[in-house]
This record gives sequence, structure tokens and C-alpha cells, in this order.
Amino acid sequence: MRRIREPFKDLWALPGGPLTHSESLQDAASRNLRETTGLAPNFLEQLYAFGGLHRSPTQRVVSIVYWALVQPTEAALADESENVRWFRADRLGELAFDHNAIIDYALWRLRNKMAYGSIAYHLLGEYFTLAQVREVYEAVLDRELDPANFRRQVKATPEIEETDQYLQGGKHRPPRLYRFTGRPGLDPDNRSTP
Repeated sequence: MRRIREPFKDLWALPGGPLTHSESLQDAASRNLRETTGLAPNFLEQLYAFGGLHRSPTQRVVSIVYWALVQPTEAALADESENVRWFRADRLGELAFDHNAIIDYALWRLRNKMAYGSIAYHLLGEYFTLAQVREVYEAVLDRELDPANFRRQVKATPEIEETDQYLQGGKHRPPRLYRFTGRPGLDPDNRSTP
């Protein structure tokens, strides 16, 4: 969101807002996200508490930060305006407060969770190709993966199920569609990904 008042007027900042007396932290995060962007994602999780002494030049501020994972089709439905906009996390300029540090921390956590969880499946539809899974991993990890090795690892994952459907509309032979049969999660006990 573009800040419309000081401090940091006209700089971009992460969306947020106050906590009311009648709501939980998660309910407040969900409400703030919905009011700002119109989004109500299925996945919303507490990321971290940020409470450095000099986060705001006017008062002491502690932020309990939540992160949401949304599929591209959901993201396209977000309310955007002159003061509300999506940005690539790897191409941000200077943000207000310590929000660049929050983004850096979120990316670090996301990349680490890719190694042991099934987080990639929050970013895909119900059916997907193996190339689409690889694209998610490459985008988050910010590096290319060997297609043959990745394909072999994903196909060996017990929670990945081959379907009898194919992705239509391409120039070449249509790729097979797969689906994830496990519980898409971020916890360390859900170790289903390559």
C-alpha cells in the first residue's frame, strides 16, 4: 500500500492495521488483508513478531506479521488502485518502516520451507503439470533446477498422483496432469516434496 500520510508519506508499505478487542490475531490479519486487497486466501499463517526499538519514528510499534499464499488466479482478483498494488518481492525499492526486512525474512522462510514441506501445492491449482511444479520451485528458490532430476523426484513422491487428464492447448504433445493427495502444509512433518 502507498502511505498517504507521514511518516514515510508516498512510500510503499505492507498492508496492516490495528487489532480490535473482539478478534484474534489471525482474524485481524484476515480482516486487514480482505479490507485492503479484497482477498480471503485459504492459507494465512503467522510469520514472525517484529518489535525493534526504532521501527517507527513516531512511536513504539510491535507488528505480528502474517503471510498468505495465493494462487495466481486468486491474485488476479485482488483489488488494485493507485495506492494498492502487487510488486515482485525480488524487485522492491525502498519500503516504509522496516518492511524490506520483513519481506527478506518472509522470502528466507519460504525458501527454507520449500525444502521440507508441501508449500508449493498452495500455489498451484487442483491439477498441475510437473513443469508447473518445477516453475514454482524455480521462482521461489530463484534458480533453475534440472528438469529430469526434478521430474524423477516429484514422480517418486507418494502424495503426487498421476491422473488420466492432459493439459490441452499447447503446440506439442499435451503434458499429463497430476494432483497432490496429501495435506498441503508447512509443518516439518509434512515432508512430501523433492
